[in-house]
Amino acid sequence: MKKKRIGTAVLSAFLLLAGCSNDTTDSFEVPFEGELNHVHGMGYAGNENGLYFASHTGLKIYREEGWFETADNFHDYMGFNATNEGFITSGHPSADSELPNPLGIQRSIDSGKSIEEIAFQGETDFHAMAVGYNSNDIFLINPAKNSLLEAGVYKSGDEGESWKTVKAEGLEGEVTSLALHPADSNFVAAATAAGIYFSRDGGENFKAITDGSETGTAVHFTEDHLYFGSYGTAAALVKYTMENEELEPVDTPDLSQDAVAFIAQNPMDGMELAIYTFEGNAYLSEDGLQTWKTLLEEGKTK
Repeated sequence: MKKKRIGTAVLSAFLLLAGCSNDTTDSFEVPFEGELNHVHGMGYAGNENGLYFASHTGLKIYREEGWFETADNFHDYMGFNATNEGFITSGHPSADSELPNPLGIQRSIDSGKSIEEIAFQGETDFHAMAVGYNSNDIFLINPAKNSLLEAGVYKSGDEGESWKTVKAEGLEGEVTSLALHPADSNFVAAATAAGIYFSRDGGENFKAITDGSETGTAVHFTEDHLYFGSYGTAAALVKYTMENEELEPVDTPDLSQDAVAFIAQNPMDGMELAIYTFEGNAYLSEDGLQTWKTLLEEGKTK
């Protein structure tokens, strides 16, 4: 009897501690329901089981079991890029944060619980920035002179320790989106007001892969393809095969009076791809682009 009482007490204590531990772990994320507006980026961060949306008020996450949001760090994330370690971003700190404004370039490797400076904290807000998912190389447009860089196009192969000027010859139009190949940073893409541009030499030279009548809206690399959004007479989502330069239109939900703003493929599941639109709609295909389910409808969670 004595042994049984001791065993029960130990088991109860263990379960209590385990419960407290889980509460602490999970307390950073809480269920989310409502409106999600002003999304500035989207991706599968750190191989986590979830699709992260970088918004004006922090991170919102979609998983199979539903929607979640962070309970802290409501930063206005701009230039958000998911990586295999977490994410790299720019933007502005939340109103209750003591971080300098703007954020410069920051990194998180713990799903947004904390961020650490890479460079330019308190100096620059980078809207046009791309990061290789596996390489963590950075490619960006610096909008104005800061303590280290003149205005222009730059890349870093050592996670922001040093920067190299990029010529970006042939790149035309205001850039609205940049993408870097997950592993091979020779491949760079840009969506601009003049179309979709592709580079095979690290951004030194770009060529248009759309005709002059289209506006580029989004770019996203997978291992073998570039997915891009554009708008000519209607919104389009296209898969560009880098090896043979083949362009293949992708069937999408009804995007009348709308267009693709962000694209993200799940690096752990090549069948899963998501899009977010300018009108606040988000769709997810889990079967290789055969069907789509709605995650957001005009900013409202589904």
